[in-house]
Amino acid sequence: MLPPAVAVSLVLTLLCGLLWLARRKGLATLALSVAAPRAGRAPKQLRVVERVSLTGQHSLHLVACAGRLLVVAVSPGGCSTLADLAEPSREALSAGEALSVASGARS
Repeated sequence: MLPPAVAVSLVLTLLCGLLWLARRKGLATLALSVAAPRAGRAPKQLRVVERVSLTGQHSLHLVACAGRLLVVAVSPGGCSTLADLAEPSREALSAGEALSVASGARS
């Protein structure tokens, strides 16, 4: 019979191995809670604008990073950038909306 300390460490090792295998196969994820940002920290430079799930393991992400929009495909094999777009400024968006309203009014 095994001493209790050895038995506990064996069980914990087995559980860690099963978790690793499940994560590798895509059956489990490990989500850690993120603490609220503290005062004095720089604002986040990266954000997911939108996500579309294509299948259980494939998705498209629209990511804003450093003034650009990236369309990223995510699969079990990895990630790849499909498109790199310049993110329009707020002024350009409002001017574009004004132009579309004005052109729509003429029709």
